[in-house]
Amino acid sequence: MPDAFLWTHKSINYDRGLKELFNFAFCIINFNKMSGHSKWSTIKRKKGAIDAKRGKKFTKIIKEIIIAAKEGGGDPESNARLRLAVQNAKGANMPKDNIDRAIKKATGSDAESFTETSFEGYGPCGVAVFVECLTDNNNRTVASVRSAFNKHGGNLGTNGSLTFLFDRKGIFTIKNEELSLEDVELEMIDAGAEDFEVDGDMLTVTCAKEDFGSVNRKLIELRIEPEEAGLKRIPHDTKKLDLESARKVLRLIDTLEDDDDIQFVYHNLEMTDELAAELG
Repeated sequence: MPDAFLWTHKSINYDRGLKELFNFAFCIINFNKMSGHSKWSTIKRKKGAIDAKRGKKFTKIIKEIIIAAKEGGGDPESNARLRLAVQNAKGANMPKDNIDRAIKKATGSDAESFTETSFEGYGPCGVAVFVECLTDNNNRTVASVRSAFNKHGGNLGTNGSLTFLFDRKGIFTIKNEELSLEDVELEMIDAGAEDFEVDGDMLTVTCAKEDFGSVNRKLIELRIEPEEAGLKRIPHDTKKLDLESARKVLRLIDTLEDDDDIQFVYHNLEMTDELAAELG
């Protein structure tokens, strides 16, 4: 176990009671479990290069705001999906005017209509790839996704063919600044958090899909604003490839993530230290 983690927790007041002692032990178990094969944070290393294209990221967030506002109304206080979309927009430093315009656009008479759809398939070397889309032209999106798979040596499967390979988990990415990790972790565990990852200056909190709402409410209560929060597809197991094979898979993922109709791309390629280093 990393020394820094031990130092963070060694001053716990054990008089807080048996419940907190149990929570502490639970936290250690989960930290160890995650440290051996980081799942979300290592996947995010690759996504960071794409997310740096702020215009692309803003486009995807605005789409989510529009579909959320159109479905549940333009008031974030009474529309949980819109509230989360606005929260993520703020985490991405989207200007307030952009957010307000997107909500207004969604609730107007000329609002755009987007359809949620997904695609499942295998990339080069049998890496599983799950694609989630928001599109105003399904035929265009189908053709684009199929073309990407064909061009990069993959093949599309039927919907549901990869469901068994991924878990739907709540993921909260938090800037690890001026946080008391000891107190935050204990509070989060009480709310339903399962795992914690510290990767540089970022803290990633994972919870079951069913506990997403309670963990999000706890963060609001603690006045902690995640940079990103949502339900993500986490692979049960990852597939390790040599560097050249991994590059082929990443070329497919890059092509998909660059498509404005595609919101998220999930995969089970293992992001090894060698591959992460090459990607910077």
